[in-house]
Amino acid sequence: QVQLVESGGGLVQAGGSLRLSCAASGRTFSSYAMGWFRQAPRKEREFVAAISRSGGSTYYADSVKGRFTISRDNAKNTVYLQMNSLKPEDTAVYYCAARGPTYASSSYYATARQYDYWGQGTQVTVSS
Repeated sequence: QVQLVESGGGLVQAGGSLRLSCAASGRTFSSYAMGWFRQAPRKEREFVAAISRSGGSTYYADSVKGRFTISRDNAKNTVYLQMNSLKPEDTAVYYCAARGPTYASSSYYATARQYDYWGQGTQVTVSS
């Protein structure tokens, strides 16, 4: 069982930056592939970024590629989402998700149904 708690959301002007964090409970965080998703009002939840359990493989949605960076620190049981050049269309609740435990050290996952655990979400609002 893994519990996930997101933090770092807030209000930022367009062009600004935020860094989201997702702290995971448990001693086997390094066994889980991680991902970030977001959901804007009246829209479906969408994939943002994913990272393998080792951190060596990452994958991004086209809409955030080049602006967002996912990373993880397995010693701190934390995954991060650095968001730069934010746009109003990035406004959403951002969710952290975990899949595992998995033996695939370099695999990442880009659909919500592939994940087993979810955080409560953190609001990101980008003003124009």
